[in-house]
Amino acid sequence: MVADSTPVIIGVGQFSERVGEPGYEGLNYMDLAGRALSAAISDSSASGEVARNIDTLAAIRAFEMSRPSKEPPFGAPDNIPRAIAKRVGADPARAILTPTGGQTNQQLVGEFASAIAAGESRCAVVVGSEAISTVLALSARGEKPDWSEEVGGEYEDQGFGIEELMEPALFAHGATGAIPLYALAENARRAKLGKGLEEYRLDIGRLFEPFTHVAAANPHAAAPKIRSAEELATVTERNRIVAEPYTRMTVARDQVNQAAAIIVASAGLAREMGVPEDRWVHIHAVTAATELKLSQRPDLAAAPASIASVEAALDRAGKRMDEIGYIDFYSCFAIPVFNQVEHFGLAADDPRGLTLTGGLPFFGGAGNNYSAHAIAEAVERARRDRGAYALVGANGGWMSKYATGIYSTDPADWSANDRFEKLPTADNGVPVAKEPGSRATVESYTINHSRAGSDAVFIGRNDAGERVIGNADLSDQATRDLFESGEPFGDTLALEMDERGRTIGRLAPMPGL
Repeated sequence: MVADSTPVIIGVGQFSERVGEPGYEGLNYMDLAGRALSAAISDSSASGEVARNIDTLAAIRAFEMSRPSKEPPFGAPDNIPRAIAKRVGADPARAILTPTGGQTNQQLVGEFASAIAAGESRCAVVVGSEAISTVLALSARGEKPDWSEEVGGEYEDQGFGIEELMEPALFAHGATGAIPLYALAENARRAKLGKGLEEYRLDIGRLFEPFTHVAAANPHAAAPKIRSAEELATVTERNRIVAEPYTRMTVARDQVNQAAAIIVASAGLAREMGVPEDRWVHIHAVTAATELKLSQRPDLAAAPASIASVEAALDRAGKRMDEIGYIDFYSCFAIPVFNQVEHFGLAADDPRGLTLTGGLPFFGGAGNNYSAHAIAEAVERARRDRGAYALVGANGGWMSKYATGIYSTDPADWSANDRFEKLPTADNGVPVAKEPGSRATVESYTINHSRAGSDAVFIGRNDAGERVIGNADLSDQATRDLFESGEPFGDTLALEMDERGRTIGRLAPMPGL
């Protein structure tokens, strides 16, 4: 007999639409989320009322609501979580607008499960959506619908939660988004392996080729097409370099219309609502970890907090990686997957697969809510393969935050309420130089490519061992040749400040020349 206070997932739901396809409605964020939550309620197969028993609802921030300076182009409700709740007839006592981060939904499953085990909640929902594809399509046609709503009521705005993501020196030198920041880490890994650009791009292609097969079979995927490793790796006009070493096809696809929802309830309430026990999926572990800032990491290629999160979850679940039947590693870019694969000795073609959805470049990068889709897929796999275990790894920021969940139909004992854990953050960061000094040795770099041109960002160390961030001077031919070769690692740059206060590096002349 599962104790009444045990948290269980009773329902999951997904909804999606693709612009121009049959049945496309051009739904806004709230309607997409409402459809997903309605699907999750139906998925529970409850004979009683679910919506009115929801006491907590957390709405995941959409990308266009994830920065203080960013405003949704068509407006938004004055109370986002309650706007979603009203679409299913729910009136939760606690309504939450979450912080930013792709790990948030996975972490919230753990937090809500712990609250349920402690008797502080009986039924909690995590729900989110993205409608970027529809926004772009409508904007291209010059349309501007009004997506604002007056809902009213109280809610907890937990803030943007972007403090750990702030990298002033990197931002000042043009590494202002996920693609160049991940590219810096990816090239640091490439340097450690001693691989050239083309060879490494093929590694990425081989990692992601199996993901395309999963996406092609997923009705919610934004790009359901099988692609070969060579196709993913080969640079063409359509598959251009967005930032070295990434081709366009191998980065997260944010132009999606996708929503997903997860309902967690106490076993006691699940019984009261008439949810059949064959719908229950147990939460065996959730762990959350925060990484050092990218510019402070001793090894720019590594993300030890993410490894620690997965290891801690496995330990709390009492499982080894080879006992996990289903895996979804967050795959906005290759390096978060590579780090897990290398640590646990997995192969890119592991027969279990490394994604349950098709991954962010192919299924779609549904903003901060992607891992809700992964959890939904994990729940469905666990129900079909009873007694098997599924692991979901959720990543936020620039490998800045990580949360891991392990799920199975096997019961989990929550009597000690110790299956959710926040891990401590490391304190061994490399100091970032306040004054860069006269020279630096290159540790990693990327070249951003855009319609405005190309610029090279580097991270290195000065003579004091401090981190230095700057732009390589591509107007200097020797410096351009070095960076475009893809092999500036270990070379010394002479530094100076430009009129905008940026650090500019040029290939230093050889001693004696």
